[in-house]
Amino acid sequence: MNKMQTIARIQGGAHENQSHESGHKHVAGTAEYIDDIAEPAGTLHAYLGFSERAHANVTDMDFADVLSCEGVVGILTHKDIPGVNDLSPLGLNDEPILITDKVEFFGQPLFAVIAKTRAQARLAARKAKVTYHDLPHQLDAREAKAADYPMVVSPMKLERGDIAAGFKTAKHIVSGSMQIGGQDHFYLEGQISFAVPGEDDDVTIYSSTQHPTETQHMVAHALHVPSNAVTIQVRRMGGGFGGKETQANLFACVAAIAAKKYRAPVKIRLDRDDDMEATGKRHDFYVDYQVGFDDDGRIEAVDASFMARCGFCADLSGAVTDRALFHADNAYFYPNVRLVSRPQKTNTVSNTAFRGFGGPQGVVGAERIMEEIGYYLGKDPLEIRKVNFYGTDDRNLTPYYQTVEDNIIQRVVAELEESSDYAARREKVLEFNRNSRVIKRGIALTPVKFGISFTKTEFNQAGALVHIYTDGSVQVNHGGTEMGQGLYTKVAQIVAEEFQIDLKHIKATATRTDKVPNTSATAASSGTDLNGMAAADAARQIKARLVNFACETYKIQPEEVVFEPNNVRLGAQVMTFPQFIQAAYAARVQLSAAGFYKTPKIHWDRDEGKGRPFLYYAYGASVSEVSIDTLTGEYQVERADVLHDVGKSINPALDIGQVEGAFVQGMGWLTTEELWWDNKGRLRTHAPSTYKIPLASDRPRIFNVNLASWSVNREETIRRSKAVGEPPFMLPISVFEALSMAVASTADYRVNPRLDAPATPERILMALQRLKKQQSA
Repeated sequence: MNKMQTIARIQGGAHENQSHESGHKHVAGTAEYIDDIAEPAGTLHAYLGFSERAHANVTDMDFADVLSCEGVVGILTHKDIPGVNDLSPLGLNDEPILITDKVEFFGQPLFAVIAKTRAQARLAARKAKVTYHDLPHQLDAREAKAADYPMVVSPMKLERGDIAAGFKTAKHIVSGSMQIGGQDHFYLEGQISFAVPGEDDDVTIYSSTQHPTETQHMVAHALHVPSNAVTIQVRRMGGGFGGKETQANLFACVAAIAAKKYRAPVKIRLDRDDDMEATGKRHDFYVDYQVGFDDDGRIEAVDASFMARCGFCADLSGAVTDRALFHADNAYFYPNVRLVSRPQKTNTVSNTAFRGFGGPQGVVGAERIMEEIGYYLGKDPLEIRKVNFYGTDDRNLTPYYQTVEDNIIQRVVAELEESSDYAARREKVLEFNRNSRVIKRGIALTPVKFGISFTKTEFNQAGALVHIYTDGSVQVNHGGTEMGQGLYTKVAQIVAEEFQIDLKHIKATATRTDKVPNTSATAASSGTDLNGMAAADAARQIKARLVNFACETYKIQPEEVVFEPNNVRLGAQVMTFPQFIQAAYAARVQLSAAGFYKTPKIHWDRDEGKGRPFLYYAYGASVSEVSIDTLTGEYQVERADVLHDVGKSINPALDIGQVEGAFVQGMGWLTTEELWWDNKGRLRTHAPSTYKIPLASDRPRIFNVNLASWSVNREETIRRSKAVGEPPFMLPISVFEALSMAVASTADYRVNPRLDAPATPERILMALQRLKKQQSA
């Protein structure tokens, strides 16, 4: 096939700014979510009953008062599950759909009430009388370890070089620890599923899930039917952020079991409070580290452990804690290094995937090490970062033995340092702090290097289905899910570019497991990389058939068949795209194709701690300037400047939106979003009234976001673009470190305040008090 030749641009092709395909519907309120789907006559509603103990044997559940409630049709317990009572994505049989005889966290689902209305089901679920025999419980990871609680999965170790020799030759050694808090996903659309039973074993489920295939398998196992009897459909989600990768499975299973038992459509949707208590969150970590370095701050050795509160079962904790180690180097070369994980069991909800998937916790650990060295040596931490950046030859090997071949971090940081006027502004901050008694300022520049690919190798594949209809319109379906990030828009742009037709002629349809099977989760920032390539493959198959048809029919050579904007040139003849398609249909040319893509080059041996888990790296950097009130601990982000690498952007407008959103969400994680359980194990930050996500007033007063337009992915990704979902989430670490600098100014920058995350006003105030006591001692 000839290379694409164009004499003009189509409207809405790749590398163009295009609005989100559902953006206007979001604004107008016409975008259809699962709760907007018209309910067939006889639809029933389910609601869950939840444990009120963190750890206990359940000796009795009395449902008499539940069954006497108006509208109640029945109750589901574990005895009503026809198949396997397990939601474990790893098949460990450690996560029941509904408990059998023991609860392991406060808020664990015990049973489900089925009623004629949601209100009736919700009210009745609270009427159950549950008798418990309490057992000892552990909520904190360190305390659980001390109580000899096991790990939920086996730990991982990454080791390279000679740790003992590195510390022996290091002139300076610093040790420390920090706590990194968790985070609730706080998606706008809560967990919801709507199951419609069909004939025989069939059931169709409208599910707000990021992983339709896994949800399909979970439902099939629970119903004891083959996967071909279960169809999952997802048109859009009102946010996911990882919270619907595994957590949606519970609700799909409950709805499906009830639908088949009562032979009626069944919907389940939780309140926000119950959703927050019953579903997993970002893992909080304890990081313990020791670093050896020379007078210039160049690292000689790093030894660090990453302990995570995983909750009562494994879920995805093994992969999350592994990923934390993969990113514990961030953009820095460690000549001698040992990194170990500890996925610790606790009596809390099982934590799960969240944007970055453990990577952000690893990066925070790396940046704390840079900060420690900077304060110890009395230098700007940026100097320490530059000294330790990955380089070439003998300074480009990661702790997991992947060579960093595409390193552009030096250029990204240099350009941002200049464009943000970092050096001059830092001097102004220092001058301001010398003359201001109450308000103190801080500024920090932090980098990001983030590996892209699923570390579970088999997830790095995708399928797509493309149809051309006889009027020239095109439909594309793929295994990725749309949760607001613009995946459907980008894939449609890719297909439009392949056929050289305007974007308005492309329709992306709901993700369905009966159209594209065996799909991977829309996660790990891989949505466009995988599904875009699969869709392009399908389009190219159809184009190849069309070229063959044209050559045979019009007696021309392949190079004479040129797809031009909305036309096809056939030697000296030009046809509109619909005319050409109609002619091909009349000649019985197949106008549909299934595409496929698998990520090349990657391999990983977990036992050895060696391999190439990532196809490439995405890079970025940010500068943040903050001010704090030393009397209250309150703060304001005065300005943030970002330069981020997305390769050759498919849609710069969407990518900038992703960077901006990731920055604000990451800032919330590091500064305001604090999860707190009481001593009985109940989550008390379970609603907007007690859990503070960033508001519009919290965003940086000046917010400059730019893409590294010169960057082109060295790997053969779709249109040479790079992933954008997760990497920018770590950019606001600069906010966290700027707050640290502001606190440190009260002790003349001689002591690292060692802030824990989130750096709430309370924590900032306590850090100020600690420094004050140290000075007076």
